[in-house]
Amino acid sequence: MDAQLELIREQQKEVWNKFSPGWKKWDDFTMDFLQPMGDEIIRALNLEATDHVLDIAGGTGEPGLSIATIVKKGKVVITDLAEGMLAVARDKALKRGLNNVETRVCDVSELPFDDNSFDAISCRMGFMFFPDMQLAAKEMTRVLKPGGRLSAAVWGTPEKNFWVAAIMGTIQKQLSIPAPPPGSPGMFRCGQPGLLAGIFREAGLKNVTEKESDGKMHCGNAENYWTFMNEVAAPVVSALSKADDTMKEKIRREVFALVEKHCPDKKANLDYGALIVSGTK
Repeated sequence: MDAQLELIREQQKEVWNKFSPGWKKWDDFTMDFLQPMGDEIIRALNLEATDHVLDIAGGTGEPGLSIATIVKKGKVVITDLAEGMLAVARDKALKRGLNNVETRVCDVSELPFDDNSFDAISCRMGFMFFPDMQLAAKEMTRVLKPGGRLSAAVWGTPEKNFWVAAIMGTIQKQLSIPAPPPGSPGMFRCGQPGLLAGIFREAGLKNVTEKESDGKMHCGNAENYWTFMNEVAAPVVSALSKADDTMKEKIRREVFALVEKHCPDKKANLDYGALIVSGTK
């Protein structure tokens, strides 16, 4: 990995560790929101009770912990760049009495595992942030056993994800934030249909499939949405740190108006759209 990609990785590690307390606070809400994508990954992996599974970018533990309840005679290794996130995962595993779970701080581009080590690999909402997605896919393929399955979820295009667009679109409009360079890590980097599937095929995977997963983030009201995004979404916090109090309040009011226009019942059920991409070694 070149120096620029290593810098991105270290910056990401710092950010995820910094925001791990917010993710712990909102864990029940976030895991409920993301569960449908985890369920789709699990279905695609077609797991056996004895499987050894690698969950990459597992954060606070899902879908790895759910997988651990299926592979009762096997094992799940949950990896992430951020030790703070994995500490939450370990605590949850302990509370659930799961003794077939291990956590490991590591970089997806340099996985510390032997070739052909795992029966299946899951990765929920990680690929779009990897500095080098092709290298990540090749590393996953390397540690996957022949015949093993890899399944990953990524966010779709911005127009299918109002839960992000409502706040980030408003911030970008009001603060005139320049767009990131094309292809740089970000929420919607893998949103174009076929992009991640192509990366999987180039890494040597076969029988690659792509499936859409759409639903709602159930926030309850605009205030909860605003608070959540300001406590777990690093791009939101970073952008708003550049605004003074008057501008922050202007942005907040505009976001509330957008959410309430989109959801007249004022319950802030906000659209999301994801892609589930799977393949076999």
